[in-house]
Amino acid sequence: LRDELTETRKLKKKISLVPTMGNIHEGHLSLIKNAQKLSDYVVVSIFVNPTQFIAGEDFNEYPRTLDSDIELISKLNVNLVFIPEAIELYPINNKISTEVSIPELESIYCGKHRPGHFRGVATIVSKLFNIVQPDIAIFGEKDYQQLLIIRSLVKNLFLPIEIISLPTVREASGLAMSSRNNYLTEPERQKAPMLYECIKTTVNSIINGVKDYEKLEKEAKLFLQEAGFKIEYYNICDSETL
Repeated sequence: LRDELTETRKLKKKISLVPTMGNIHEGHLSLIKNAQKLSDYVVVSIFVNPTQFIAGEDFNEYPRTLDSDIELISKLNVNLVFIPEAIELYPINNKISTEVSIPELESIYCGKHRPGHFRGVATIVSKLFNIVQPDIAIFGEKDYQQLLIIRSLVKNLFLPIEIISLPTVREASGLAMSSRNNYLTEPERQKAPMLYECIKTTVNSIINGVKDYEKLEKEAKLFLQEAGFKIEYYNICDSETL
C-alpha cells in the first residue's frame, strides 16, 4: 500500500481517503463520488473496527457484506480498496497499546452513553491517516459528533489532511441511510422518519426566531416520547464546539 501511494505522490496526484466499515450503501457511494471529484486518486477503506464497539454492542452482528461492497465500489472505478485485518492494525504481540482521545468531545451526548466509543474511532482513524497519508479525507455529517472529533484530532496533531464533510444522505422517507437500519423491524422503519420530521420542526422554529432552546428541546422530546421513541439525548448546540 505504501509503495503504491508513494508512486502516486511522485506523480503529484492528490490522494483522498473514504473510511468505511463496509455494508456499502448510497451514503457511502456519495462520499466516494465526491472524493473522485476532489482528488486524483481515491482510497476506500473497509474495516469493522472492534475498539469502537462497547461491551454488549453489535460487533459480532454488524453486517459484513464484503463481496457486494467490492462489487459496488468497483463500479465506480475506485483506485484502491484497503481491507486490513484486525491483527494488522491491532497486533496481538503489542504489550503497550496507543489510544487517541479527545476528552472534551468524547464524553458528551453519544459518548456519554457509549463510553470509549469515540476513543476507538479516533484511534482507528489516526491509524488509517498514518497508513494512507491522504491529502483529504471525506466523512458524512450523519455522525456529527464523530466528525468534530476527527477535525479536532487533525488540528491538534498537526496532520496535513483536509477534512471534508458532506450532508447526510437520506431515504425517500427522510430516514438517514445507515448500515444499522437493517436491524429495524417494519413498524420501526415506518416510525423512524418521525425523528427527521421532529428535527426539521426544531430547525424551522429557530430559523423563525425562536431562541428558547430549552423549550424547543422539551417539546421535541415530548413529541418523540409520545411517538414511542426511547430518547438518550436531543440537544441544540453550537455546531463547532457542541
